Amino acid sequence: MNDLRLNPFTLGTFAPADAERYDYDREAQAIGIVHFGIGAFHRAHQAWYTDRAMDAGDRDWGIIGVSLRSGEVAHQMNPQEGLYTVTERSGEGAKTRIIGAVRDVLVAPYEPEAVIAALAAPSTRIASFTITEKGYCRAAGGSLDPALAGDESVYHYLGLGLRRRHDAGLPGLTLMSCDNLAENGQQLARLMGEYLALHDPALLAWFTAECTCPSTMVDRIVPATTAEDRDAVAETLDGLRDEAAVMTEPFSQWVIEDKFAQGRPAWDKVGAELVEDVRPYETAKLRMLNGAHSMLAYVGLAHGHTFVHEAVSDPAIRALAERLMREEAAPTIAAAPGQDLSAYSVALLERFANPALNHRLIQIGMDGSQKIPQRWLETLAANQQQGRDCPAILAGIGGWIRHLRGANGPVDDPRGAELAEMAGRADCVTGLFGQGGAMASQWHPDAADVLAIEAGF
Repeated sequence: MNDLRLNPFTLGTFAPADAERYDYDREAQAIGIVHFGIGAFHRAHQAWYTDRAMDAGDRDWGIIGVSLRSGEVAHQMNPQEGLYTVTERSGEGAKTRIIGAVRDVLVAPYEPEAVIAALAAPSTRIASFTITEKGYCRAAGGSLDPALAGDESVYHYLGLGLRRRHDAGLPGLTLMSCDNLAENGQQLARLMGEYLALHDPALLAWFTAECTCPSTMVDRIVPATTAEDRDAVAETLDGLRDEAAVMTEPFSQWVIEDKFAQGRPAWDKVGAELVEDVRPYETAKLRMLNGAHSMLAYVGLAHGHTFVHEAVSDPAIRALAERLMREEAAPTIAAAPGQDLSAYSVALLERFANPALNHRLIQIGMDGSQKIPQRWLETLAANQQQGRDCPAILAGIGGWIRHLRGANGPVDDPRGAELAEMAGRADCVTGLFGQGGAMASQWHPDAADVLAIEAGF
């Protein structure tokens, strides 16, 4: 077996027979997209769609990735000149594709000028984001937190890049969120506007007139890649090492509000859905898939499970997942025409049970404070108004409080220390979720809810 890294030269030399690959001239493609947050999910989702769109004949949509903090992905990808693999795994086997859409990865703290120049380049038409909920730098009430939105935030680079485009007489950009934040496009437009009002108010009218912020719904399960995964990919690539390899499931969904400032890749030709209103799909994904995922994480960890497929194979936990999706979440969703929520729940359970993914529960349990409001609390509030109980979600909340208390090891959450202290109190449920609590929302737990949650820890 060769001990060489995947890159354009070695790919041309060894030409692995067991992997699909792009069929366009990478060097001839202009950069059309600057993507912030180039982690495993982006590589398995948006970049995968873009690669196949260029393969289908659309051109000049190369991607420059930007890491806002860590240089880890740059160290993985840049020695490979952006090449990497996506491996789809199921109980029936695995299929690997070599992706050519990404050309370079910039580490923003060390290359700020390169990031700004990429945003301001005439060929760039889209800036996209998978920065997770905490990357939006919101205060507790949802507005922009100026203390968080500093020189290391995405807003800083966008503000400078958009100012440079304006001054050069270039058109605006499409700013496209690709994460699980509810109404992500609307939120980004509002928060970017708040940032500009503080830092460059003269640019605000141009931003509103020239830039668009479509909402999207993204869905694909992408576990963290292990050393064993990389070894398996090397065997598929005839010995070539891919340090940026990502593992995923065969299923993928991308629903996009068709609102672009300067066009878009032909993503619709390779499976994406372009719609007028993303909200029904987004709500179903957040409340059913993500809501069940978080419940599986915290309850599964409490029962000693490590992976999603183990938790969903536990009869008691599977019953909770079915209850959460079908009886607690689905009745709160105004489905779009043709959107079958019952079939969706069946498909989700099948995906969760995929034994080939090894999706770690602790990975899903990260950043719970940023996820729980849209995954659980909105569903709880809607059911409370209708007089319906939500025992599955309440079991999940109990598992989350247990998690905050350190039952599963160190808590990876931007509010971890604050919430861990509160979770240790005797009145933690009302302290967290009651009026004025740290996680206060339109849902307020009553006495029965408190008892049900306490049963989980």
